[in-house]
Amino acid sequence: MFVACLLAFLGLGSVLPVLPRYIRGPVGSTDLAVGLVTGAFAFTAVVCRPLGGRLADARGRRLVVILGALLASTAGFLYLVPLGVPGLVVARLVLGAGEGIVFTAGAAWTVDLAPEGARGRAIGLFGLAIWTALTLGPLIGELLRGAISYEAVWTFAAAAPLAGAGVAALLPESPHPPAPDARGGLVAPEALRPGVSLSLAAVGQAAFAGFIVLHLEEQGPGHGALVFTAFGAAVVGARVIAGRLPDVVGPRRTAVGAAACEAVGLAVVGFASSLPVAMVGAVVTGFGFSVLFPSLALIVVNEAGDARRGAALGTFTAFFDIGMGVGGLVAGAIAGAAGYPAVFWVAAALAGTGGVVAAAGSARLRGIRADLGLPP
Repeated sequence: MFVACLLAFLGLGSVLPVLPRYIRGPVGSTDLAVGLVTGAFAFTAVVCRPLGGRLADARGRRLVVILGALLASTAGFLYLVPLGVPGLVVARLVLGAGEGIVFTAGAAWTVDLAPEGARGRAIGLFGLAIWTALTLGPLIGELLRGAISYEAVWTFAAAAPLAGAGVAALLPESPHPPAPDARGGLVAPEALRPGVSLSLAAVGQAAFAGFIVLHLEEQGPGHGALVFTAFGAAVVGARVIAGRLPDVVGPRRTAVGAAACEAVGLAVVGFASSLPVAMVGAVVTGFGFSVLFPSLALIVVNEAGDARRGAALGTFTAFFDIGMGVGGLVAGAIAGAAGYPAVFWVAAALAGTGGVVAAAGSARLRGIRADLGLPP
């Protein structure tokens, strides 16, 4: 199942470094078009994550993973259609829908397969599928573009998710049967509080991705790409080494500690004027964010129960896209008004606020569930 989802996500990762060059080069368009095309992905991802989760509850995880992978493959074929920027926007919208439902259904499937005492670790390890794709995919895309052509990249972006759909089709269905009569709306209330915490934390990732290179160039040490690599390595390492923390310590306590860790790391990056300090801040930030996601997801899983697991995870993961999208805009505005260090300090404050949100009890949530007639 990990392989099936990884292949689907490679359709996203392989085009990341290639699309901007393609838009500015052969298409002959502007930087604004680059932002429009690359950002279009998030619009359908936000909408389709909860839709995909609800469909996974009603129809089964395997079917939805296959459907999402086929949509991602369709996006790859659409890149081949010479319709300029409008065609690329359509392809990215289709890709966002496909990748959104693959991740949601895959995460729910992972929890279905995991022992109850190891669900947090399982969620964290599943998240490495997207991180692996975002690490290997750009390398594959650049290699194909340089050695063959842009069309070779688009063909790979279509073929990899198609292979993922084939792998998923060979797998047995989840051990938890579909629940077509599960009650509740598209937005799962049990995911709202953890989702807000995730959005606040995602602002830090948006700030890091968008401004770490510029910040370090301005401060003097440079090597922003190396620092970003340290951040990614910390994310992967934390999932492997500390993946059991939510299961052993408890998801809420772990989430609070992870949010505090991310906040401290972002603050250190904001103050960094040397490469070693920036590296330390990046590693601390990456560790905190890496542990935070599965901790919050486990809170959602425990509150939702088996019948609404997909819908709850769909609502929860949509908050990540919201945090990244809004966070990028907020970070840009802060950078223009107060400079790059302020971007990381504000992101640190928001990450800490997310920890406060995560620390809040679930009494209010139980009241909401009772009002909706859902089981406690």
